[in-house]
Amino acid sequence: MSIPFARTAPQGPAASVLDTVHGRTVPDPYRWLEDGESTATRRWLDARQREFTEAARTWPMRDRLAADITRLLDHDLWSPPLLRGGTAFATRRSPGDEHPRIVALEDALEGGGAHHGGTGGRGKGRHAKGGAAPRSERTVFDPVAADPSGRTTLDAWEPSPDGSLVAVQTSTGGTEHGELHILRTRDGSPVEPPITGVRYSHVAWLPPDLGGPAFFYARRDGADGRRGLWLHRVPVDGAAAAGAPDVLVRACTGPRTVPGVRVLGGRLLLATESHGTGHRNDVWIADLHASPPDAPAWVPVQEGLEAETTADLGPDGVLYLRTTLDAPRRRICAADPAAPAPGNWREVVPEDPDAPLDGFTAAGTPDRPELLVARTRLGVSSLDAHDARDGRRLRAVDLPGEGMVTRLEQGPDGTAHFCYADVATPQGVLLLDPGAARPRPWPSAADGGRPPAPAARIRRRVLRCRSADGTRVPITLLSAPGSDPDEGGPLLLHAYGCFGRPRQFGFSATVLAWLRAGGRYAVAHVRGGGDGGRDWHRRGAGRAKPRAVEDLVAAADALVEGGHADRARLCLTGGSAGGMLVLAAAGLRPDLCAAVISSAPLTDMARFERMGLGRMWTREFGTAADPDDFAALLSYSPYHLALDGAGGRRPAVLLTGFHSDTRTGAAHPRKMCAALQGAGAPALLRYERDVGHGQRAVSRAVALAADAHAFAAERTGLRPRPGGR
Repeated sequence: MSIPFARTAPQGPAASVLDTVHGRTVPDPYRWLEDGESTATRRWLDARQREFTEAARTWPMRDRLAADITRLLDHDLWSPPLLRGGTAFATRRSPGDEHPRIVALEDALEGGGAHHGGTGGRGKGRHAKGGAAPRSERTVFDPVAADPSGRTTLDAWEPSPDGSLVAVQTSTGGTEHGELHILRTRDGSPVEPPITGVRYSHVAWLPPDLGGPAFFYARRDGADGRRGLWLHRVPVDGAAAAGAPDVLVRACTGPRTVPGVRVLGGRLLLATESHGTGHRNDVWIADLHASPPDAPAWVPVQEGLEAETTADLGPDGVLYLRTTLDAPRRRICAADPAAPAPGNWREVVPEDPDAPLDGFTAAGTPDRPELLVARTRLGVSSLDAHDARDGRRLRAVDLPGEGMVTRLEQGPDGTAHFCYADVATPQGVLLLDPGAARPRPWPSAADGGRPPAPAARIRRRVLRCRSADGTRVPITLLSAPGSDPDEGGPLLLHAYGCFGRPRQFGFSATVLAWLRAGGRYAVAHVRGGGDGGRDWHRRGAGRAKPRAVEDLVAAADALVEGGHADRARLCLTGGSAGGMLVLAAAGLRPDLCAAVISSAPLTDMARFERMGLGRMWTREFGTAADPDDFAALLSYSPYHLALDGAGGRRPAVLLTGFHSDTRTGAAHPRKMCAALQGAGAPALLRYERDVGHGQRAVSRAVALAADAHAFAAERTGLRPRPGGR
């Protein structure tokens, strides 16, 4: 029997706040919880932690789920290699590691991408479990060696063209406010003090024939009040860079834009500026051979258009552009770098009306250039090779199963690398040779590489339901062999439905552990996500965001009415903006399900612009400054639905919050928990310090996942199988 949930929330030190917005009175009785450092908030959090600990102690599935999730993560996890100066760089997380580390593999990619070498150590005197490491492997940077507490994460990295240096970006405690370190490859030692004021910065090294070492990087968090792209010259041999301060080469055009930078083909400097999360950006290039690095002559590729465009330079010297311009599901165009404006674009790979074009890379050789194109249909990727000159489909790439292709990147000598994973197969790196249809694993078996094997067989079924306005919404239902997809047993229903992000079915040890325990898992591909391209996103964004909530409600109802779920055994689950979505659905329809898991959610949509990065998200949700936007925001704001809700049956809710969350902001789950408990709803808050919205140590990720899904098991009746895991 579970420990009863708290029925009333402790009172705060201040009276309830009443705001008047566009003539409407909006109560905010728990605004005092927005101050995360106050004595009252700390006491309140201590009480919530005691409640959670007492309840979690009674959940019988917790230890079994944690053990199975840990087992499923017990494999090598590589990133695609980057070849620089005869050295291949990659990240590797071996079994038992808390974080991935950067490794260097000497002479690791030769002769069309073959990986040579033998067996040997992992670095730091350790050996890889379950497979030997390449003979030449050495660790360049290990976050745990830099910070044994495990609080420091590796956020981004990029090796120099000659492979002698690596730019490494880290952050500590989950805040995502990072530092950019320049390390020597030979021993991982720093060249100079770190650059501060960066957050997930792109780093683009200056080609060596143009001087150096130097690189361009992005400052998003402000530097002397200026945000944009900067050129940094690295001191040589430890000498001070006297008289060489960083140079601003392109300032951001507005306070809510996000800059990016790359160097294409060792020649073209590419600058991008994304406008919040509205899937609109501007793109410029500069020929580094025609203008000095500290004063690039920028040429617009795309400017002021309602489109999102990314670029790559082919081996034939042509600029290839993946764009939503006149193609909501994206197409690929070609342009001469000397005249790259949209009026000069030539369509090469047209839009597919049935599948968004998610990624591409230019591969092949100068005389036989190819475009590798990844598309996604309801979470499952396909990969095709097209002739870069006329767009003809040359062949389909043979993927290991129905899964997800990510990190599609150029390799040496016309090769390409990408990551592949599916629900039952951990992520691995595959290498595709020029002209080949079947990729091969990287690293190779001869070098100690071991391609991840499927952990289980999973059945996938696609259903469709009708939303409130008649729109047909797809639902993917997953189950393990031995469980009946129509039995109405414990079911997790996941949704995200924001920012145009499609749901892709990669590997999740948490989902797989749930399926192996006898549960089932479903995904509602609601509007606001990217499963149907840009139009599908727009139809669930801004003032249309309530449509995404309606889609989720319709999906839950359809699963119940179709005999696939029982309301008493149904749990909604979502994180971040998806956490807002599942809370809104349950707030509008308290009878919808038995439980809700909402991780690091948005909840107070009247004030989301004042917390975390909310000010960047007005294109997705609207703004409280506009009366019509505000009315839409309040119609589904989970916090206000909880404040306005009448008594009676409500689903049990588990909220998770992270004190250092600088994206959504930790005040959201705090206020939501207080509102639910104050209304008599069964709600728990699992709250952590020293972590944020993004990456964390593996052990902490396992603990979070096991707690959340043990809660779901408890509320939906999933019990340990006799003699099972």
